[in-house]
Amino acid sequence: MRAAQVTRLDGPEAVEVVDLPDVGEGADPATTVVVDVAAAGICFPDVLLTRGQYQMKPEPPFVPGSEVAGVVCSAPPGSEFSPGDRVAAFCVLGGFAEAVAVDPAMVFPLPQDTPWAAGAALPMNYLTCHFALRERGRLQEGETVLVHGAAGGVGTAAVQLAKAWGARVVAVVSTDAKAEVARAAGADEVVPADGFKDAVADLTSGRGVDLVVDPVGGDRLTDSLRSLAPGGRHLVIGFTAGSIPEVRVNRLLLNNVSVVGVGWGAWWTHRQGPGPAYLRTQWDELLPLLQSGAVDPVIGEVRDLDEVVAALVAVDERRATGKVLLTP
Repeated sequence: MRAAQVTRLDGPEAVEVVDLPDVGEGADPATTVVVDVAAAGICFPDVLLTRGQYQMKPEPPFVPGSEVAGVVCSAPPGSEFSPGDRVAAFCVLGGFAEAVAVDPAMVFPLPQDTPWAAGAALPMNYLTCHFALRERGRLQEGETVLVHGAAGGVGTAAVQLAKAWGARVVAVVSTDAKAEVARAAGADEVVPADGFKDAVADLTSGRGVDLVVDPVGGDRLTDSLRSLAPGGRHLVIGFTAGSIPEVRVNRLLLNNVSVVGVGWGAWWTHRQGPGPAYLRTQWDELLPLLQSGAVDPVIGEVRDLDEVVAALVAVDERRATGKVLLTP
């Protein structure tokens, strides 16, 4: 099978498309579901993996790609899946290939009317944002949510889920083109990254927002904390800006606000965590939103597997909007 492989930790440009043995030949048919991949999603951790900068550090050579949609080729006896079923899956690694073997607990039924692109765009970003908003942020209907990087994959997922759960959403973007993407995703208001604190103050009559969703990091943290209403929560999801900010904790004390870590994978993989079954619980909560249209992943670039380097670079340089996908 064809696959995109990291052979050395020199960044996206070093990823190579190669021929590998069919994953189905080496998979244990009693314990894994083999999925013929129709589309694979790219996320920022895939970029970090190419440099050895992610918390998970597989030794090269390895095939990146954590989320896919496709058709079941084989499944363990007694599982809920059968050959021919349409599914999405969170495979952790191996998704940038024509086929991938996945733990059945991390395979999810995909409705017949959901396109492959949308299915592959769901597992990482939407389950992360579900965990962020529901579990860590304790979002309540009627609250106001500020979303940084609102035109990206995580950002558009956060916008849609917050809206679906009754929040007012203020999107922060860096360009006019990204503003249009955030509006199309459902944002109520869109403000530029430059000067967002003052814009938020104007929009909220000085009160501030209840929740900040931050996959960007960098120098936005201080003004994000200043933008929180009393009792507000700042959700730390990632650092696409590249730098990890530091918190002056007196700001938390003075305004009774919180900085909350969002480690979705660390939550369910921890030895005291809920385990992979948690993902299916999340998926089952997403399905009604998907079927109603409240969740409709914003798709940016869709590239052939041979264009994997260009796709990864677009994510790395923060040029991408919505979800970037590969098709084998």
